[in-house]
Amino acid sequence: WATVCAGNPTNEIRGCDKYGCGYYGAPRRNGKGKHRAVDVICADGATVYAPFSGQLSGPVKIFHNGNAIDDGVQISGSGFCVKLLCIHPVRYNGEISKGQVLGRMLPMQRVFPGITSHIHIENCDHSDPTSNL
Repeated sequence: WATVCAGNPTNEIRGCDKYGCGYYGAPRRNGKGKHRAVDVICADGATVYAPFSGQLSGPVKIFHNGNAIDDGVQISGSGFCVKLLCIHPVRYNGEISKGQVLGRMLPMQRVFPGITSHIHIENCDHSDPTSNL
């Protein structure tokens, strides 16, 4: 996979902060099981890139409450299917190439002050995407 966020060339995964941890399988404070995604560090407003080539579909919502970060898109192709959340994509459908601008990071600090801002990357089958990053 390509770099997902400008300013994070190694796709570094969010550590732990007062809101929880960014690794796959991290426990969730609200008791809703485990984190079935990986959080890649990304500064608010940063450019987000397609990790692989494929077909876009969306919008994809995670919170379903219309907050400032409730947006995202799904990419399917190259043998992968992922949802990238907390980003505003340049478009919700059509083809995209690996490394092409996908959109921009939404203002996570506005919703969760003090969190490590990040893109939530979730495999469509809920398996662990870490090895691809």
